[in-house]
Amino acid sequence: MSSLVPNRIRLPAGAALFVALALALFAQLSFAGPYNTSSEGGDSRLMLRGHDPVAYFTQGRHVPGRPELHSQHEGVSYRFASAQNKALFDREPARYAPQFGGFCSNGIVYGIPWGGDPDTWKIVDGRLYIFGGEASKRYFLMDEAKNLQLAHRYWRDEVDGSIGIVQRFWRLIWRVPHYKSGRQLEDEYQRRLKAGEIKAG
Repeated sequence: MSSLVPNRIRLPAGAALFVALALALFAQLSFAGPYNTSSEGGDSRLMLRGHDPVAYFTQGRHVPGRPELHSQHEGVSYRFASAQNKALFDREPARYAPQFGGFCSNGIVYGIPWGGDPDTWKIVDGRLYIFGGEASKRYFLMDEAKNLQLAHRYWRDEVDGSIGIVQRFWRLIWRVPHYKSGRQLEDEYQRRLKAGEIKAG
């Protein structure tokens, strides 16, 4: 007697990966962005890995926020170390939210939304910029004014509102004219450091 239950559907090789990628893209399309988020507890799109965006300005350091003190802004979650910081953010979220969706600012110079560590940062002209580590921050600061201009241009013209993973792969394959590899940036940093053009830091 044949079973009334249909045979299990078998997907072709690679189809599961395609479905997972399609779902990830759909999830990103459902929100403004892109944003550098993580998932923790009830926060599936958590900014700054849960660090308090206001503390960078008021305490001059990165401080973990508390899960019970959180706010939503543009479809992502922020946590706060105090109710006072939450109130400040709720009044002026654009003032405290990190630039470039919390991605590494040096990556955005090249149109690449990737990385970004909440413990590596700088406030410039009253705005919070996140970096993907100390080396990325050093490279960005070698020519801060030029890199700020490039980053804001690429964010405005390409990255803002894009699907992060698509934009990332696009610019990793079709690189911007001024692209420099990590090795090239490190060589430039060491050369300029030795020549006294920049200071270590």
